[in-house]
Amino acid sequence: MAGEFVERPLSWLVRRVRDRAGEGRYLLGIAGPPGAGKSTLSVRLRDAINAEAGGAVAEIAPMDGYHLANDVLRARGSLARKGEPDTFDVDGYVAGLSQLRSTPLGRPVAWSTFDRTIDAPVPGGVVFDRQSIVITEGNYLLLDDSETRRWSAVRALLDECWYLDAARDVIEDRLLRRHIRGGRTPDSAAKKVRDSDLRNADLVATTSAHADLVLCERAGDYAVRER
Repeated sequence: MAGEFVERPLSWLVRRVRDRAGEGRYLLGIAGPPGAGKSTLSVRLRDAINAEAGGAVAEIAPMDGYHLANDVLRARGSLARKGEPDTFDVDGYVAGLSQLRSTPLGRPVAWSTFDRTIDAPVPGGVVFDRQSIVITEGNYLLLDDSETRRWSAVRALLDECWYLDAARDVIEDRLLRRHIRGGRTPDSAAKKVRDSDLRNADLVATTSAHADLVLCERAGDYAVRER
C-alpha cells in the first residue's frame, strides 16, 4: 500500500546511494527536525559506504558549519533563536554546495564544521579532495522560501534528498539532553526546546512531502517510505 513504511537495513541505503552515484560528485541531502538523528545516520552511512568501497569515497558536509557566529547573532538580538532558518549563512552554504558540485575530483574544497563544545563553526573543519559522495545534513534542506528563494536553492544542488523523522517525545528528550550537555541548566534547556527547537521541528515537518525518501529509525535500522 502506498505510504507504508518498509523495514530496511543500513546496507539497503548504502546500495541506493552507490547505485545512483556516477561520475563526478553525488550530493545526498538528509533533512529532518532537530534531534531526529541526522548526524548519526550520516556518520553510519558514510562509514558503511567507505567500508564497502575500501577507501574514503564519502564524506559529510554538515549544514551546521554555516551557523552565523554567536557575536553576529548577539548583535542582531537573535542569539536565543540560534538554529532557526535566519540564523544561518544560507548564501555561504549554497555557495559551498555549488563549489562541491562544480569542482573536479582531486581539487581540494574546504568545508566548515560545527563544534558543539565551543558552540561555533570551525572553518575548514573538513576538506574534500577525491571523495565522490557528499552527504550534507541539516534541518532546512527542503525548505521552500519562495519569497527570497535562499533556502530553496539548496534542493536544486542535491541529487537526492531524504527526510529523517522521529517521534516528538524522542526529539524533545534528545534536545533537552543535548542542551544540558552543552552547559545549559535544565530550566534553560527546557525553555530553548519549547520556545525554539520544537517550533523549528514543526516548520521542518511541513517540508517532508518534498523528500525523495522518508525514513525513521527502528532498532538500529531504518523504516523507509518512498515517494
